[in-house]
Amino acid sequence: MKPNFSLRLRVFNLNCWGIPYLSKHLADRMKRLGDFLNVESFDLALLEEVWSEQDFQYLRQKLLPTYPAAHYFRSGIIGSGLCVFSKHPIQELTQHVYTLNGYPYMLQHGDWFCGKAVGLLVLHLSGLVLNAYVTHLHAEYNRQKDIYLAHRVAQAWELAHFIQHTSKKADVVLLCGDLNLHPKDLGCRLLKEWTGLRDAYLETRDFKGSEEGCTMVPGNCYVNQQELEPFPCGIRIDYVLFKAVSGFYISCKTLKTTTGHDPHSGAPLSDHEALMATLCVRHSPPQHNPTSSHGPAERSPLVSVLKEAWAELDLGVAQARWWTSFAGYMIGLGLFLLAVLCALTAGGGVREVAILLGTPSVGLVLGAGAGYLFHMQEAKGLCRARAELQHVLGRVREAQNMGPESQPALLLEQQEGNRGEDQ
Repeated sequence: MKPNFSLRLRVFNLNCWGIPYLSKHLADRMKRLGDFLNVESFDLALLEEVWSEQDFQYLRQKLLPTYPAAHYFRSGIIGSGLCVFSKHPIQELTQHVYTLNGYPYMLQHGDWFCGKAVGLLVLHLSGLVLNAYVTHLHAEYNRQKDIYLAHRVAQAWELAHFIQHTSKKADVVLLCGDLNLHPKDLGCRLLKEWTGLRDAYLETRDFKGSEEGCTMVPGNCYVNQQELEPFPCGIRIDYVLFKAVSGFYISCKTLKTTTGHDPHSGAPLSDHEALMATLCVRHSPPQHNPTSSHGPAERSPLVSVLKEAWAELDLGVAQARWWTSFAGYMIGLGLFLLAVLCALTAGGGVREVAILLGTPSVGLVLGAGAGYLFHMQEAKGLCRARAELQHVLGRVREAQNMGPESQPALLLEQQEGNRGEDQ
């Protein structure tokens, strides 16, 4: 590869809000999205919330002349909603489904049925290896009382781990998606600090779009205005994040967002705003080691965010164990009631047995049993993430206390080995 190597990469990301029968004007929006992507001819288009595989197949056919490569990531009951379209051949594909993803009994939210995941595609561009990731984390339904916070932090940690363990051979790492995290939220800071990914909105030389880079804005007719009342400008929860390794340097030349409408037709493409980034990759990066930390270990941003994440997961573990215990008591109560009814109907015929099986106590035992199994699994998932964080925190402190000379090798060893400890 020539010393003066440079590459321009145009990337598109959008949460499409593609819920069949529920999302407004879905067919029309998919048609306009396909037209828009064909006209703009990005290198990569990464989409979330394409919940119907029929919609993906429609886009696949419509975009085939411009984007010969495409893939739909399948998971869960409804699906991950993730798909990608590429002008360049896709060399490798894989996905990782998050361990924790909300609660199955919260039917009004439905995240548990979606199988939220992260998808990875590997591209070879002029000899450069690009790992592109697309993801969608659990939604935040109530910021004041967020019952899913621990799950979203655990997802952010899993996402960071997945990126670290699959990008060792990559020259450039790109992550796009709806993180459902504000820029200063714990999960977002944890992801950035552990992976070293940089935010296109903060790094770009030229930004054009909605105020403060928001990706859900009051001016969009599909947005629930009540949810945005605390945020007059909107919220920024969709991201283009990137980093370069192995002797390359990457920068964001331009970043654009839609502003509540399609730039071509006027009507919105989704309830989210689209992100359009132009990234430039070249040799000769600045001599800077982002993993180095100066000053006391306890004051470093990485240590601080790891401690904060550990504390949040610890609260989540306590809550999950409380629900497990509660479900266990309900099982005991249901079994006691069944025993009493059995004693009362002893010697009865088929009719009495049928009445017994139809009593609420049977439903109580079955429902509480399902809740017990689910929350026990939830507690184990949170304990696993908490244990990983605790181990990493100790290793990072050790690396920082040993001084700058020993940090890179020790941190690299930690990133390569901490996943194996739980396997």
